[in-house]
This record gives sequence, structure tokens and C-alpha cells, in this order.
Amino acid sequence: MLGFLSRRRREPRRTDAPVAGRPRNAALPADLMRKVRRIEIATNRLVDQGVAGDYHSVFKGLGMEFAEVRPYQPGDDVRTIDWNVTARMGMPFVKKYVEERDLTIFLVVDVSGSLSFGSRAILKRELAAEIAALLSFAALRNQDRVGAALVSDRLELFLEPRRRRTHVLRLVREILDRPSAGGTDLERGLQAVLATLKRRSILFVISDFLGSPCTRALKAAASRHDLIVVEIVDPRDQEIPAVGPVVLRDAETGRTALVNGRRFAKRHAEQRRRERAEFLKLTRKLGVDRLELRTDRPYLNTLVTFFEQRKKRLRR
Repeated sequence: MLGFLSRRRREPRRTDAPVAGRPRNAALPADLMRKVRRIEIATNRLVDQGVAGDYHSVFKGLGMEFAEVRPYQPGDDVRTIDWNVTARMGMPFVKKYVEERDLTIFLVVDVSGSLSFGSRAILKRELAAEIAALLSFAALRNQDRVGAALVSDRLELFLEPRRRRTHVLRLVREILDRPSAGGTDLERGLQAVLATLKRRSILFVISDFLGSPCTRALKAAASRHDLIVVEIVDPRDQEIPAVGPVVLRDAETGRTALVNGRRFAKRHAEQRRRERAEFLKLTRKLGVDRLELRTDRPYLNTLVTFFEQRKKRLRR
């Protein structure tokens, strides 16, 4: 997680493999089922409280579909003239379009080792699962398709977009239960998703974005999709205690190191400031929306405020 030890590279594996250590048809542990059920109940309540009502005004339709023709009126764009109807009727007619509303919401969720960390009441991975569930249930409430991919330093799992509650529950289970086996290489994982995702989508990338800012992959995603990055932040990502000698464990490799706490804390904070400044500069340059959610604060008001600001911007 802290990046002070080298990270492993491993060969890609099949994305439809069962979770290690459990046969595909084995019963899920009771504690996992309770956690999934709790997330379903909580996020459905939040959907009712503030997310579902203005949901469609938050996202742009990703295309236009033909609705009808009508007589030309002064000021109409001449490029919308339907020349076939005009010739047949002997007077100019224009095509009228409506914005497509059959949206596809696609979630790319980072499940690398650094997400299995949390210094407060919730792990970053658990927060990512709640946000994925909240967005997915809001989409289902509005009859939109939801798809998802789990990534680490590769594509771990790809779920085709569907309109099913069980589809969302499986996604939540996979986020919570998938082993933290990969390092953070969001560039590589997201590129693999983009190569597989053919339909233009509202694309959420949910990650802590530690390390390199995956410039090429985010640029490619923004050029094709309506991209929204959701940054999961824990206070200890930015700063660690400046105390005496401490043992630190890399969440992605499991390796430990004994370091001078005061010296390392300063170096770590400076490195994170540089990385984060680079990431924020990239999102501004690409013109994509960024939502920051923290493990030490409630997220509903932050999420609703983000949606309201995005809605106002899309009205312009």
C-alpha cells in the first residue's frame, strides 16, 4: 500500500475462475452473506433518500435517436432537414431527435491489496462495495443496465451489463470476497477493461488511485465514455504517524520493513502530495468528474452534492 517495496508482476489468468479455495457451487460464508445483505438494505434506503429521484438528470444520454419530422421553422439547423420528406411534401421538413435514455452504467472497481486497508471503521474495499451497490441499485431503479469489472494489475472479473438485482448482489459479493492477490497497476487493468467493453457507457472507475495516475488508460476511457473517477481515501493514505522505529507492512505483497517513523512519514507525505497533485491535474486536463469519498466520513451528502453539481453543469 505504501509503495516502499517492489511489487510483483504475474501473468494474466482467466477472469471467470472461481474464488480461490472455494468451489464454484459452494455455499457462501454466513458472515459474507450478512454483510452483502446489510449493504443491499443500506444502499436501497440511500437510493430512496436522495439518489434515485434526479438520477436521469445527472447523466447525459449517450446519443440521439430519431423521433419524428415536423415542418421547418425559421432558426432550425439546416443540417436537420429531411430531404426525402421535403421533396415528397414540396415544403421543408426537419428531423426531430430525442436524447437516448437507455443508459449503461459500468463500474470498474479496484480490488488490489491497497483497498483491503482502512484505519477507521470501514475498509476501503468495503466502502467501494457500498458505492458500487448504491450506483447499481439507482440504475436498476431507473431501468438501466449495470455491468462491472474488477481489476488489480490485470482484469480479474468482467460482468456483462444486465438489469438484475442478483447481478448487483453478485458484484457486491465479488468485491468483498475476491482475494487481494494483485498489486496496483490500474493502467494495465483498465486498458484490459476498455478492450472488452464495446458499448459506450457511463463509466465509473472506483479506486484509491495510489501510485501512478494511469494517464493513458484514463485518457482512452474519457475519449470513449462518460468517465467519472471515484477516489476512495483513507487518512493514513496521506500521512502516517511520525513516531520512532515502526514496522510497516505492504498490503499488496505482504512484506514488512522496519523504518524510521519520523523520516519515513515526511518522505511518504511528500510522495503522496506529488502523486495526488499529478492525479488531480490529469482529471482537470481530461475534463472528467472526480468524486472523493473517505473512510472517515459519511458519504451520502457528498454523493448527493456531487450529483447536484453535475446536474447543473449538464443543463448549461
